[in-house]
Amino acid sequence: MSRFDRYILSQFLTLFGFFALILVSVYWVNRAVSLFDQLIASGQNVSVFLELSVLTLPNVIRLVLPIAVFAGTVYVTNRLSSESELTVMQATGFSPWRLARPVAVFGLICALMLSALTHFLVPASNAELSKRQKEITENVTARLLTDGTFLHPADGVTFYIREITPNGVLKDVFLSDQRTQGRTTSYTASDAYLVQDETGPKLVMVDGLAQLHRHDTDTLMTTTFADFSYDISALIDPSAKPRVSAKHFSSWDILGKVDAVAEVTGESVGGITEELHERFAMPLSTISFALIGFAMLLVGGFSRFGVWRQIIAAFVILIILEAMKNAISDPVRANPDLWPIMYIPSALGFVVAGVLLYISAHPLNWRRRATQ
Repeated sequence: MSRFDRYILSQFLTLFGFFALILVSVYWVNRAVSLFDQLIASGQNVSVFLELSVLTLPNVIRLVLPIAVFAGTVYVTNRLSSESELTVMQATGFSPWRLARPVAVFGLICALMLSALTHFLVPASNAELSKRQKEITENVTARLLTDGTFLHPADGVTFYIREITPNGVLKDVFLSDQRTQGRTTSYTASDAYLVQDETGPKLVMVDGLAQLHRHDTDTLMTTTFADFSYDISALIDPSAKPRVSAKHFSSWDILGKVDAVAEVTGESVGGITEELHERFAMPLSTISFALIGFAMLLVGGFSRFGVWRQIIAAFVILIILEAMKNAISDPVRANPDLWPIMYIPSALGFVVAGVLLYISAHPLNWRRRATQ
C-alpha cells in the first residue's frame, strides 16, 4: 500500500474504533441494566452479572459493527473533504476508483473481524450464555439465600428472609405461593433450614403459621405447625434441558450438516439455512456500507453548506438494504433452496457503490445526460 493508502486507512480504523466503542457502550449498558435487575431480583451476586454481561458482548459488537463502519467512513470522508485533502488528491490525478481503494481495504478488514464474530465467537458465547442461565435457574439454593430482600424465584412465588446466621439458620422466613388459581398460601416461620434429600432441596420451617386464602369465598384458614417441609424443587423443572439453537453452533458445525442440526435443535431446515447464510452475507454488507458512505460523499463534492443531504441519502440507502434483507428472510425460511437471495442486498449495495463512484468519476457526462 502507498503512503496515502496507509494514511487514509489509519484514519478510518481510528474513527471506526471510536464509534464502535461508543455504540457498544450505549447498547451494552441498555442491556446490562435489564439483566442486572433480573439477576438481583433472583438473588444473584455481582460476579454472575459481570460474567453474563461479558458473554453478551460478542453479540452486541456484531450488531453495532456495521453501523460503526458506516459512521467512521462518513466522518473521515467528510473531514478529508472539508480540509480539501480529497480535492488535492483528485487534482494530482487520483480517480474516485483509486481513492476508494483504502476504503475497500478498510471494509475488508472490518468484514474479517465481523466474520470471526458471526462464525465462531458469537455462537460460542451464545452456547455458554444459555448454559450459564440454565445453571443459575436450577440453583434454587443460591437464589433463596439472600437476606433482607423480597425474592421471586418463580412466577407467583415470593420469598423473604430477615437474616441468615453463620450456622445457616434462616431467621423470620416468609413464603407466599400464588401459583394455584383462586387461592393464596402463605407461610411464616421463626426459623428455617435448607436441606437436600433424594427428591431434591427442601425448606424445613420451624414454629410457623400457614394461611390459606380462598378467593372465591374470601375465607382465610390458618394452621400453626411445629415443623413443616416445603418442596422448593417444585419451583423449577428439573427435567428441563438447556434449549439448543442453531445460534449455538459455529458455521463449521452447520456446513453440510443442516439436517442433523435441525434434528438436534428442533428448528426448521429453512431457519437454519437462513441463519447460516446470514453469517456470510453480513460481512459482505459491511464492505458495501463503507463504499456507499464514501462514494455518496464523493459525489456531493465540497460545499460550504456541508454534506448533510448526502449523508442522509446514504443512510436511507442503508435502511432500504436492511429492510430488503429482513423481507427476504421469510422466503428462505419457508424454502431453503432460495438461499442465494440472501446475498441480493449485499450485491445491490456493491452496485449502488459502483454507480456512485462512476458518477463521481464522470460528473460532466452525468450532468449532460441529466439535462438532455
